[in-house]
Amino acid sequence: MSHEANPTSVLRDSLRALYPPFRQVIFFSLFTNLLMLSSTAYMLEVYDRVVNSRNQKTLWMLTLLVLFAYAVMEVLEWVRTDILQRGSQRWDEAINRPLFEGVFYGKLKGSQGVSQALSDLRVVRDFLASSALLALFDTPLALLIMVLIFLINPLLGWVSLGVAILQVGVAFATEKGTRLPLREAQTLASQTQHFSNNSLRYAEVIEAMGMLSAFRQRWSALQHKFVARQADASNWAGGSVAAAKFVQLFQGSALLGIGVWLSISGAPMSGGMMIVASVLGSRAITPFVQVISQWRQIVTAQEAYGRIDKLLKAYIPPPERMPLPAPVGALSLEAVMASAPGTALPIIRGISLGIPVGTTVVMIGASASGKSSLGKLMVGVWPPSSGKVRLDGNDIHAWSKAELGPYIGYLPQEVELFDGTLAENIARFGEVDRDQVEVASMAVGLHAMILALPDGYDSEIGDEGCFLSGGMRQRVGLARAIYGQPKLVVLDEPNSSLDEAGELALVQTMQTLKALGTTIVLITHRPSILQVADRILAIHNGMVHAYGPRDEVLAALNNPAPGPAAPAKAGGAAA
Repeated sequence: MSHEANPTSVLRDSLRALYPPFRQVIFFSLFTNLLMLSSTAYMLEVYDRVVNSRNQKTLWMLTLLVLFAYAVMEVLEWVRTDILQRGSQRWDEAINRPLFEGVFYGKLKGSQGVSQALSDLRVVRDFLASSALLALFDTPLALLIMVLIFLINPLLGWVSLGVAILQVGVAFATEKGTRLPLREAQTLASQTQHFSNNSLRYAEVIEAMGMLSAFRQRWSALQHKFVARQADASNWAGGSVAAAKFVQLFQGSALLGIGVWLSISGAPMSGGMMIVASVLGSRAITPFVQVISQWRQIVTAQEAYGRIDKLLKAYIPPPERMPLPAPVGALSLEAVMASAPGTALPIIRGISLGIPVGTTVVMIGASASGKSSLGKLMVGVWPPSSGKVRLDGNDIHAWSKAELGPYIGYLPQEVELFDGTLAENIARFGEVDRDQVEVASMAVGLHAMILALPDGYDSEIGDEGCFLSGGMRQRVGLARAIYGQPKLVVLDEPNSSLDEAGELALVQTMQTLKALGTTIVLITHRPSILQVADRILAIHNGMVHAYGPRDEVLAALNNPAPGPAAPAKAGGAAA
């Protein structure tokens, strides 16, 4: 999606693009519905012409004509279905990119349940190619059959119209009765799926601590609520379908009975016309019965479309910006305040500092002091609530990530790997440069480990890297962070799962990056890594406790002076 477009207009335009195929479907539906009367016309001609004349040639000709009409009708039915199928695919292609971006940025903002929109995409796409939509297209054309019944006899026409109105009432009652339970069932289904996914993700923890029974009971409770609400909707829908079919059967018999009454009362009504009127009456309300029988799919698609529309309206794409020159790595923070996305509780409280190009800063502090949050601000993942984070003087959060990404290396506290090969993960799922992949792997001491695997760099790592050990996952994440020799690297607890050899490889990696002029911010609890630091940044309660040259800050922290913390000014905002 071009970021110039408003996502709401993209959704609207994607539906407008379906108007031409919809018009084609309506055009073919007119002929399909007319051809569906072939059997009725055949019946009428056989009763009124062949039975009386006993002409076999006429019978054969009528039979051949009706068979030809059936064949044409089925071809048109296939054409209608194919048009809808291709239209739904085009709609999917038009909307899937902005929708994926909307889900992605919704997750970044801390929104809950946005991932469901990807399932909603499938629901709406399937509906756009479904028989339920064809039934909706056929419903207005039932008026044509009503006109034919009125031409046969006005009384029969009024009875048919009354029955059609009754069917519309059944459809309205179905909509009112199923909307709420279906909506609640959809919400409960999403909660149940989310809970089961999390349970499976942490299966080892659940098994080790005997939590399976408790988790199973909680899942069963959610599943029970979901099934109950779905059953409520199904009961409503089932009752409505039974009522609709009863009305349809009643109409056929009623029209036949009224036709007989008209005939014996002296009205010009032949036996064939009576049967034709009865058949036409049933055909006139068939689309209504089909719509009611598939009402759950219609309501589900409507709800899914509403959620997609709401998501795209909430996601405002960043404006197109002028390309910026490649960064060199000078980082500065100007009175930065920040909270976690979706919350108002401040985590970072007015931090100002500067990191010159090629400087290695080690960030220390107690747990929950704001170190990881500050790291996310430094790479532009989180937006500051006030103040600015600048890279080479430019707002890093507003910088196009597609443009800036190759110059940024980031390793979060919890290493996040993705289903794919080792090479794809290290190369950030872009075009794999084997030489660069091997350089990054060698730098973190991973190359030999990978070559020992049967498929080497083409080895699949599984969902979230489940086939790898903790230490290997850490090294893969680190190799990904330094892939392509970025200008700014932020590493959050990169040595948390490393052994002594891994930590030594990490130190060597930092030294290599420093020699290349890379600006490095390393967040850690381990004092052993302090040897790589040019500067130390101590964070306490979301504020700078001390910042400056390594030896000065360590001395100040080990021998705190009375009064305000002077080390916080050491090297503070000076770049």
